[in-house]
Amino acid sequence: MKVGRRVLATLFAAAIAAAPFAAQQAVGQGKAPVVKYKIVDEDSIPESLTGKPGDPEKGKKWAIAGRLGHCIACHVMPVDQPYMGEVGPSLVGVASRYEAGQLRMLIVNPKVINEDTMMPAFYKADGFHRVRKAFVGTTMLSAQQVEDIVAYLMTLKEEEKD
Repeated sequence: MKVGRRVLATLFAAAIAAAPFAAQQAVGQGKAPVVKYKIVDEDSIPESLTGKPGDPEKGKKWAIAGRLGHCIACHVMPVDQPYMGEVGPSLVGVASRYEAGQLRMLIVNPKVINEDTMMPAFYKADGFHRVRKAFVGTTMLSAQQVEDIVAYLMTLKEEEKD
């Protein structure tokens, strides 16, 4: 049976998207209690989870790192890396399309906006089924890592055309 390239890419991206949870939890990320946050207008978390700005350089590292956010597994990004995914929308120029609070919401729990999305909730610690005991109550990313990724994504603006 022949399987199309897009189907294989989708299956690969889904497997990669699930992989960071196990790998990242193995290094002890997301063990702190989940910070309370307020959702505004059903699609935004305008306030920082940490009360301080994120570090865009670290955010870029988390977005590319295979053991953490690994955004590159599902999204095209403006970085020099092979094997970018095409399952999710391109992140090229994403800061020109979204505000920081909207990006934070999409990272924290995109299912609040679209319950059918394949994108995992990177800052959610409950509501899962069949979770290994060691991972109960943990998140895929820490609050600071979420803020770092938001800071990085906010640097990705469309270039003005003359």
